Amino acid sequence: MSLQSYRMALNTKGLIPRTWRWVKRIFVFLFFFQFCYLLLLKWVNPPITLTQLGSLFSGEGLKRDYTGMKNISPYAKLAVISSEDQLFPDHDGFDFKSIEKAMKHNQKSKSLHGASTISQQVAKNVFLWQGRSWLRKALEVYFTFMIELLWGKRRILELYLNVSEMGKGIYGIEAASRHYYNKPAKNLTRQEAAMIAACLPNPRVFTIKPLSRHVAGRYPWILVQMTHLQDDPDIQKLIQ
Repeated sequence: MSLQSYRMALNTKGLIPRTWRWVKRIFVFLFFFQFCYLLLLKWVNPPITLTQLGSLFSGEGLKRDYTGMKNISPYAKLAVISSEDQLFPDHDGFDFKSIEKAMKHNQKSKSLHGASTISQQVAKNVFLWQGRSWLRKALEVYFTFMIELLWGKRRILELYLNVSEMGKGIYGIEAASRHYYNKPAKNLTRQEAAMIAACLPNPRVFTIKPLSRHVAGRYPWILVQMTHLQDDPDIQKLIQ
């Protein structure tokens, strides 16, 4: 081996450890950055989310007005729990029975059923992007675990009601309430709250104005579920 070749070999051997050290530093930095951001959001609302950025850049606009739990109608809180995640007060972020049921359905049918809890949806909406991939799902599991650990149910529900898409370019219950009913979220009636909750699976398709067939058929069912759940003491702690 020539002297030049020997020096190149030494440089190559040294390059790998240096690259690995930089990768570890970047990983450690990103981990602590996301952890600090995640912890901060226990008290501070996210400045913007990836989904909201996509809405803004696509020309759909961004109607959003964060509001606190005390300024949200108890009916709105009860409606989204009744519609999206009736076991929300009881689970640790994941509803494994619903996940198993959805997996069995998806294996047999072309129409895919989801089983995301409110906590999982918040993890996705606040920290991640829309779409289906194993990477995004793995990150969703991590962030769901962390917000359940650090935030608590009431804060998770508050952010769910503030960052969820509730119409094209409309994010959060306050913006939705003012857009559809010309009133603040704290004044929503049972029926109005149930209609907003009925659009949540796909608010771009399941519209409130004009009233889509899905919303028209689903919101009466949500009203019935609200009646069944409203006296549950764990739910009462969350919605009052």
